[in-house]
Amino acid sequence: MAWFLRKNKNITTETQAREMPDGLWTKCPECSTVIYRKELEENCFTCPSCSHHFRIGSAKYVAILFDEGTWVETDVNVRSADPLDFVDTRPYKARLKEAYSKSDLPDAVTTGVGSISGEPISFGCMNFGFIGGSMGSVVGEKFLRAGRRALEQQMPFVFISASGGARMQEAALSLMQMAKTSAVLSELSEAGLPYISILTDPTTGGVSASYAMLGDVIIAEPKALIGFAGPRVIEQTIRKKLPEGFQRSEFLLEKGFVDLVVPRRDLKRTLSTVLTHLMNKTS
Repeated sequence: MAWFLRKNKNITTETQAREMPDGLWTKCPECSTVIYRKELEENCFTCPSCSHHFRIGSAKYVAILFDEGTWVETDVNVRSADPLDFVDTRPYKARLKEAYSKSDLPDAVTTGVGSISGEPISFGCMNFGFIGGSMGSVVGEKFLRAGRRALEQQMPFVFISASGGARMQEAALSLMQMAKTSAVLSELSEAGLPYISILTDPTTGGVSASYAMLGDVIIAEPKALIGFAGPRVIEQTIRKKLPEGFQRSEFLLEKGFVDLVVPRRDLKRTLSTVLTHLMNKTS
């Protein structure tokens, strides 16, 4: 009888496992807490136990930040070309095709317009899931257009960075985007329109060496990796152990490289306060 009950118990467990949909739970990489997916979403994709900030893409940032029904995406048809016919271990065209398929995104940045607490803004957000959020010609072009849109409509420009740096498959064309994006920010500055830069994990390479660090106000998410070269490369170069927390948001705040470190759940409220203050000053 005990054997029969045990057998049926196993069958019930297996049946329940088959009936439970995948993706209901996720494990925090920082503290190993198992989190119910719905709870994670309600907490803005941060761990309720240790406040670890999971990496998220533009669609989730839009849902967190923008007033309902105000978001309109722009320049959706701008796509990367391959003018250099670049091939490393694989052709660049094949890498792009795979990235489109896996991410269902047009490139490593999404741009658009919408309102945050009633304040209209031009907005851009990088997608780390698309070739590591690498900055190629499309990223530079869409950033430029978003900046020009802010100029034309006299509204602030808010941009969220998450990038491994320049896209090597576009070589010098990629590096040219640093100057291109910096130029439109100069135009915004001359027009007295604020540019707010938000740094997330990771923000490195050519992005950190250009528009990511040119904000009138620079906000970082907690414990985000921010720098030009990664800490491992630096340690190997200087042959010294780096300080604890080097290149993390809190370290950069202490050294004056960022203005605020803001948890994601407080980001919309903080942006609303900053935007209200800056637009009143420039009006």
